[in-house]
Amino acid sequence: MWNSLHQSFSSILVLIFCLFSSPLHAALDIEIFGGGASQIPISIIPFAAEERLAQSVTAVVRSDLQRSGLFRMVDSVSSIPHEPSEIIYPDWQMRGVNAMVIGATRLLPNGQVEVRYRLMDIAKQEILISDMETVSVKQLRAVAHRMADSIYEKLTGDIGVFSTRIAYVAKQGNRYALKVADADGFNARTAIEYTEPIISLAWSPDGTKIAYVSFENKKPVIHVQTLATGERRAIAKFRGSNSAPAWSPDGKKIAVVLSKKGGSQIFLINSDGSGLRRLTKSSSIDTEPNFSPDGKSIIFTSDRGGSPQIYRMAVAGSASRVAERLTFEGSYNVSPQYHHDGKNFIYIHRNDSQFNVAIQSLETRQVQLLTDSAFDESPSFAPNGKIILYATEIKGRGILAAVSSDGRTRQELSTQEGDIREPAWGPLPKWRRKF
Repeated sequence: MWNSLHQSFSSILVLIFCLFSSPLHAALDIEIFGGGASQIPISIIPFAAEERLAQSVTAVVRSDLQRSGLFRMVDSVSSIPHEPSEIIYPDWQMRGVNAMVIGATRLLPNGQVEVRYRLMDIAKQEILISDMETVSVKQLRAVAHRMADSIYEKLTGDIGVFSTRIAYVAKQGNRYALKVADADGFNARTAIEYTEPIISLAWSPDGTKIAYVSFENKKPVIHVQTLATGERRAIAKFRGSNSAPAWSPDGKKIAVVLSKKGGSQIFLINSDGSGLRRLTKSSSIDTEPNFSPDGKSIIFTSDRGGSPQIYRMAVAGSASRVAERLTFEGSYNVSPQYHHDGKNFIYIHRNDSQFNVAIQSLETRQVQLLTDSAFDESPSFAPNGKIILYATEIKGRGILAAVSSDGRTRQELSTQEGDIREPAWGPLPKWRRKF
């Protein structure tokens, strides 16, 4: 994050990376704090024959649901049912269990695994979900995430995000790596790696590409990379600084921040690098654009009022000096991102000497601080808008963290050593999209 928007944009970006330090371990450890206002009591029964598998399906489902902060796990004591007929409902009702997940795994002769499960309503003694999948051993975590998504949606009415992916930047020694991992931090893969900084990650709406800023040639250039193939293309390498890419909702255009005409101003460019058009025209620093869900407007950070604040302006029309100021509390508000419903946005708010994640209603302008740590940055909404991923510091070391949109549940996703920064939460996988 910047110390001041009155410094040059390029210098500030470099300063961010002075915060990186020691090597990074591959796996993320997750620690959960707090819980939802009314947690759903649920029991996840270990699946039959699961002990023969290298990966426990029930452990992943349990972890996913627990991390949401909306579920309270009730362990089985004596009875371990795997079929509805084996459930002694009065016993579980007395223990306050509302829902139960039961199932079994079967290793097939071809090496694949059959996984079947049921979600049970204990009070009504009904089956809410009954499903089965046949997958390879390597896909067991993926099938568990899909199960957790379905269970979460059935019991909460919201879309589950356990099958999504996150991206972040990791520094190991003198190398910077763009990592893509499952939402729980597992299966991290390196998309690209350099000895120079990588910042400002932005997922394409379909989840197939990531735009980012690379300093590989000692100059900030915006690239778009296809994750499946590794193919990438420099879409903005103009004179001066090229930074802060943000995709339009239809994936056809990208808002970028360029200093090619002096100062940092917001431009619109096609996703292939063609058709450059200027959006803002001011003598101030305009940066960090983010599109509204309908693509008709952007919110962005600007110091045009004397201090870094969040503004909104329409995308249509010619370059404009006119923008509506949205934030008025405090002298430092940066890094905005719209909620997918377009009614709220998150950003980083300086609270005395702390930099915290805040959420603000566009209608009422009401502000709520969601975190209380010393130095938070780069907030990113989960696709369902219920969780916010961000970077923070613990004892001077950068880690990823997450907080629920109501501030009740917080998670720390850390490693044994090293720094991870610049998080970005990817979109829903195609099979989960309902809008």
